[in-house]
Amino acid sequence: MALQSKVAEVFAEEWPVLVATLARDLGDLGLAEESAQDAFIEAAARWGPESTPDKPGAWLLTTARRKAIDTIRRQQRFTDRLPALLELANVPPPEPHRLVDDQLALVFGCCHQSLNTEAQIALTLRQVCGLSTAQIAQAFLVSEATMAKRLVRAKDKIRKAKVPLSVPEPEQLGDRLTAVLGVVYLIFTAGHTAPDGPGLVRGDLCDEAMWLADVVAELLGRREAAEPPVIDVTDDATQRADHADSARSALIDGRAETLGLRALMLFTDARRAGRLDERGELVLLEDQDRSQWDRAMIDQGHDVLGDALALNRIGPYQLQAAIAGAHSSAATWADTDWRSIVWMYGRLARLNPSPVVLLNRAVAISMAQGPEAGLGAIDEILARGHLGDYRYAHAARADLLRRLDRTDDARAAYERALALGGNEAEQQFLRRRIADLS
Repeated sequence: MALQSKVAEVFAEEWPVLVATLARDLGDLGLAEESAQDAFIEAAARWGPESTPDKPGAWLLTTARRKAIDTIRRQQRFTDRLPALLELANVPPPEPHRLVDDQLALVFGCCHQSLNTEAQIALTLRQVCGLSTAQIAQAFLVSEATMAKRLVRAKDKIRKAKVPLSVPEPEQLGDRLTAVLGVVYLIFTAGHTAPDGPGLVRGDLCDEAMWLADVVAELLGRREAAEPPVIDVTDDATQRADHADSARSALIDGRAETLGLRALMLFTDARRAGRLDERGELVLLEDQDRSQWDRAMIDQGHDVLGDALALNRIGPYQLQAAIAGAHSSAATWADTDWRSIVWMYGRLARLNPSPVVLLNRAVAISMAQGPEAGLGAIDEILARGHLGDYRYAHAARADLLRRLDRTDDARAAYERALALGGNEAEQQFLRRRIADLS
């Protein structure tokens, strides 16, 4: 039992690094994963209480490379790679800075824009987080066989499309990192909005997303610190210095937004215990028992947000985190600083003028200026043809109509939101609202 625990501990720590390094060495994500798995199987068989290697990561990498060579020898279609891999078998593990690049490259590869969102999420959870196919399937309520097929298709697409497993150049980092952070937030949202149930702990996905944000922020910080100084004064050196400055700036921007996302998730997840009542029904923010909120997590969120803001590179995730922090800091719903929240949503809308951001701003306006003002803002969004099929827009509109005592209109809006789906807790909440109107 102690040995199994040791292998599991090493697996949790070494899997992302091992797969990232193998993916770079082999240029094949599927083969990298298979070789890593084979290495852990051999570790479980060979390690003993008195024979665990001093450097398990190096042992696993050497073993996995040899496993890859054996696999390639068995598959003639890979014969062109064999000479280079034979040389790799005796190459020592990469230096720490190379491991940073390898892990970042794996993250960016799994979140490459040529893959659809579903594939990006599945690959990231499998290759970077180390979740099993069964765990990912369970989290997204599909069969293990279905999820296995999705993963195979995604890896095939990476191989056939020659998706680069590399860190983007500075001029490409912004857009690519936006995609990565979007995937991380989608993983968090999938966990946050999923119902609790036997075998499905939605908190697991939330925890994985927050861990991913931590990893990306740390790797970006370490890569920034590793940028070599330029001391020459020639023209070429000046160009190199400009490039290095651009690289550092892009890395700082990325780290600030990654920390902002991490803070946003901390503030949101801190309210997890208050979101559902004892019957499993949804409780709105204004009605939640704030004594159930995780104050240590909220304090951590403020610390992380402070680190992000100290970099002086304000971005959308930092603004969303600041809004969530304002909610978390209010002792009661009535104490919420709605004027500041409206202002922050206005600034966020300038950076990201999406209909969803404008919807959230409209809800904040309803709290600061009254339901009539908020309803007008929501109706303006809908009149532009936006969010017609977005259930939260109709639910928010229904609530404002209810507050204005427009009962029939509120009922119709609630029914529209109900027809657009959602998890069972959300559906039950809407049914209860409709029943209350009667």
